[in-house]
Amino acid sequence: MPVKQQDRGRVFRLPRANGEVLTQEAEDVRLAVNAAIHLRRPLLVTGTPGCGKTSLAYAIAHELGLGRVLCWPITPRSEVQEGLYRYEALDRLRASQPGSEISTAEFITLGPLGTAFLPFEEPRVLLIDEIDKSDLQLPNELLNLFEEGSFEIPQLRREARASNSHQAELDTDDPDCRASIEAGRVQCRAFPIVVMTSNRERDFPPAFHRRCIRVEMPTPSRRETLLDVARQHFGDDLSKKGLDEETALKQIDDFLGEDGQLDRATDQLLNALHLLSGPEDRRPSQEQMKALAEILFKRLSASG
Repeated sequence: MPVKQQDRGRVFRLPRANGEVLTQEAEDVRLAVNAAIHLRRPLLVTGTPGCGKTSLAYAIAHELGLGRVLCWPITPRSEVQEGLYRYEALDRLRASQPGSEISTAEFITLGPLGTAFLPFEEPRVLLIDEIDKSDLQLPNELLNLFEEGSFEIPQLRREARASNSHQAELDTDDPDCRASIEAGRVQCRAFPIVVMTSNRERDFPPAFHRRCIRVEMPTPSRRETLLDVARQHFGDDLSKKGLDEETALKQIDDFLGEDGQLDRATDQLLNALHLLSGPEDRRPSQEQMKALAEILFKRLSASG
């Protein structure tokens, strides 16, 4: 797993009361993750921007030792087939010459969705990020794939029938990793752990909700909980990063404000603490931090 993914999974921390016991909202997330894994159901995680929905997928992979997270960021133009595989049809046509024996497999690359369904011994964690940005059909098409646990690549199936050669080697979403496909069909052995995130920008049909395990990611909003998040992110001993607890608590109080962090993301607090860490001669002055707090702690809904 790349170092950045390792770090993201390692520093993730669900909110705790008094730095020890999970809050009830955090315990709900833990239970939902375990239920999704055991029931082989996709986990639909909702919550405010910056509350840790995406990091949850990396934390699952880190805790279970499941390697690199396969990430598929969704846009309004995303299609299931694009997530499964990419076929460079024009390149295949240009390379075709009379008498040549170029395999179609050389022009097909499995996407993050397709790679997740390869027959791995251990499940892969698949992050489908911001699925609420998709068009209306994509969620239902995904459910069909999740029900079957397999998919077919028609170009390889046709070539297998024509050449009587059923094995094909494909590039995958994993760097420098190829996979052997039998007769154009990809069939998972261990069902992937699917984490889908949503910022609630749209509603999903009841059939989609019925087949998912749904959970709300809590937003840390208590002073001691946010201090615990800071310790997990920067290390239990904040002083090793040039931060003292008093300074961190001052930033937390500014971050929470009188409204209790309404419409702000935890990332904004961590950005401020990052600026205050490190060598003293590189840190902003108190006056500069006052100005920076106005900039860094803007409400997410603010236009400028």
